[in-house]
Amino acid sequence: MEDSVLLAQVRTKAQTWLGNEYDLETRQKVQALLDKEDTTDLIESFYKDLEFGTGGLRGIMGVGSNRMNIYTVGAATQGLANYLKKEFAGKKQISVVIGHDCRNNSRLFAEKSADIFSANGIRVYLFPALRPTPEISYAIRKLGCQSGICITASHNPKEYNGYKAYWSDGAQVIAPHDKNIIAEVNQISSVKDINFKAQKQLIELLDERIDEAYIKDLLSLSLSGDAIKRHRDIKIVYTPIHGTGITLIPKALKTLGFENIIGVPEQEVISGDFPTVVSPNPEEAAALKMAVEKAIATGADLVMASDPDADRIGAAVRNENGEFILLNGNQTLLIFLYYLITRWKELDRLTGKEYVVKTIVSSELIKTVAQRNNIRLFDCYTGFKWIADVMRQNENKLTYIGGGEESYGFLAEDFVRDKDSVSACMLLAEIAAWAKDKDKTVYELLQDIYVEYGYSKEIGISVVRPGKTGAEEIETMMKNFREHPQTELAGSNVIFIKDYANLKGTDTIENEQVTLNMPTTSNVLQYLAADGTKVSIRPSGTEPKIKFYIEIHSKVASRAEIAAADAAADIKIQEVRKSLGI
Repeated sequence: MEDSVLLAQVRTKAQTWLGNEYDLETRQKVQALLDKEDTTDLIESFYKDLEFGTGGLRGIMGVGSNRMNIYTVGAATQGLANYLKKEFAGKKQISVVIGHDCRNNSRLFAEKSADIFSANGIRVYLFPALRPTPEISYAIRKLGCQSGICITASHNPKEYNGYKAYWSDGAQVIAPHDKNIIAEVNQISSVKDINFKAQKQLIELLDERIDEAYIKDLLSLSLSGDAIKRHRDIKIVYTPIHGTGITLIPKALKTLGFENIIGVPEQEVISGDFPTVVSPNPEEAAALKMAVEKAIATGADLVMASDPDADRIGAAVRNENGEFILLNGNQTLLIFLYYLITRWKELDRLTGKEYVVKTIVSSELIKTVAQRNNIRLFDCYTGFKWIADVMRQNENKLTYIGGGEESYGFLAEDFVRDKDSVSACMLLAEIAAWAKDKDKTVYELLQDIYVEYGYSKEIGISVVRPGKTGAEEIETMMKNFREHPQTELAGSNVIFIKDYANLKGTDTIENEQVTLNMPTTSNVLQYLAADGTKVSIRPSGTEPKIKFYIEIHSKVASRAEIAAADAAADIKIQEVRKSLGI
């Protein structure tokens, strides 16, 4: 489409936002965009509608159809309300839970959503202030609601906000509900279709009883109470990175029995501007810098961080030299599942019907640990809604031990259906006490897992391509990787290619194709090499980037061999990157 045609269409669309059905502030901001000589912001704000996708909404805040604001959030809520009224037509009172994180406008979006649900005759249980995302999932199940939403953009930059929709089991929506909700949202063609006239008697503010019930249920997960009592004085630094974790995580750790929780006061300030970090992402070293400095100053053993909506965990532990190193998501996932499986075994809780879950881009070392312990492993797509789907399919058939993904999310309990940094922080603290009982640090525990099951190094690389042109470039990159597949990875022949976009697996040695057993298609491509190297490629579903996951495997006979294996893996990763052109 020529720029002049696009601009004309964008201007026409923007002018509809000048009508009296929009509030004065919105109209003034839209007019300012129309008057601006540089049309870049105008085009980015209106060139498309912010899509209510299978994960809900996520976008930059501002005026316009392609931005997060009370009208795009309103359309999403009205569409969801319409679907709930159809799906539960015979139910006397439909109810939903609404929660939100620390971001700018999150409370506003939550309250507007509450107004719209109530205007449609739906009872709303609204958290009185910010709360961890997993607690919204917990409350939906606890209160017997049909749906729920959380206003959050997770660990995205401060300009973003988002809208996650949940179903009655506390999991984010999947088929058929996701597509059906999207269809309803797409039918909201005008702001006049949105009912903002709240029925306040249908909106109930939740109190501390939900918090107390949640923490009480989390305490039931503990497997090493005696170790916690012996090492209750372990020094743990925790930072919420300005987010919702501050509301529950320090309290949960203390209730579990840990007495020496050290905060980072500057990052305990609740703020959607995230003033002490460039990005509030616990995957990034810079986000944990202040917490690590605090740990060094106080002689702490362990550093933990949660992202703004407190569903992801970041951690740092001391290495053999006493220096803090950051654990990546694959390492925490490995430690968590190793510990849970080991303790279930030691406590004689295994019956042969237990299972764990990981995502297809997470470390294959998890599969080795599960197989050697006769635990069933399920692989699923990235995103905790797929882990929750595995849990749903196995309800009352198999017993869930735990599940997680490389992107720093883990779930240790089955009474929540989304990743949970509250329980993950409690679990990691418990593991530190358990390891100390064996005269090990968490770092040494990880090393011993590598010695027993094999060494693995994983790295994620994100290539950012923002805006309309960026989305087109990412699409072209995926097309090129499919049309010109890799034949080798760092000198090792590619022996199997998995294309989840068409659910076809190709054995390059036998030149045979198989059908991949997955619930639906997904835009993910994987290359598996003869030496165990794995590369996964996928566009992000929530950010303007394409992600590459590289995984290298080797064997080590002792802790002393790990440093050499790590150095060799680094070299190999660079060779793989070169072959991929990234």
